[in-house]
Amino acid sequence: MQSRARFASWPDAVLAGSLASLALLAWWSLWLWRHSPEGHWLMHGSSPPPMAMAHPLRFMAIFTTGWTLMTIAMMLPTSIPLLVLFHRMIRGKCGAWRLLALVIAGYLAIWASIGAVLQATIWMLYAGVGRVLLPGAARWFASAALLAVAGLFQFSKLKYACLDKCRSPMSFLVSHWRGGSEPTQALRLGAVHGLFCVGCCWSLMALMFVVGAGSLTGMLALGVVMALEKNFAWGRRLGAPLGWLLLAGAAAAATVGFRA
Repeated sequence: MQSRARFASWPDAVLAGSLASLALLAWWSLWLWRHSPEGHWLMHGSSPPPMAMAHPLRFMAIFTTGWTLMTIAMMLPTSIPLLVLFHRMIRGKCGAWRLLALVIAGYLAIWASIGAVLQATIWMLYAGVGRVLLPGAARWFASAALLAVAGLFQFSKLKYACLDKCRSPMSFLVSHWRGGSEPTQALRLGAVHGLFCVGCCWSLMALMFVVGAGSLTGMLALGVVMALEKNFAWGRRLGAPLGWLLLAGAAAAATVGFRA
């Protein structure tokens, strides 16, 4: 029985290792990009850069690539437990790896869409604040607004309702894997999981527009926090302290803005 248990866990270990390697590859790609001559494009600016206005399609491609790499680096590791359980559930099926790839594709598609929405929303926030404040103060007040939203969301019922779904991967799979076209189901499963993941983590991911995607240290810190919140029952205890910390950061940013 011990030998069979070891054999049964081997595919899970291979999959978890492969997903972790993919995340590490994304981190490495971001590091290379950050230190390349084009590294400044990795920073999410407070206003549309000249390239965005002059070459919108090129800028869209660069933004989508950078945001997708961030999602793979920061969010995909938080979903490894669900992906391992899903692969265990479909292991005997023909095309199991294709179904797994479709789940990941659905998950990443949701995050890519949310990234575009967040970018547009934050540009409008900075533009609106910039119309009533001096440029030096506008960035600080816009950052304070983002920090305050993220801090307040740590206390919301929606966040914890979504976290409960993310913390129960087996119950999620059982309730969402039904009869019908398996490829369609797999894509939908990834998308629905992505929506719950967005529901609990969007506000923390939005902070990347404050620290900048070029700040790998900031990315790593946020990624660790989100992984702890999503995958450990005691992660719920981080919610309130983190919320108060973010609100304190918002107050500090607003104070700097008043002085600017």
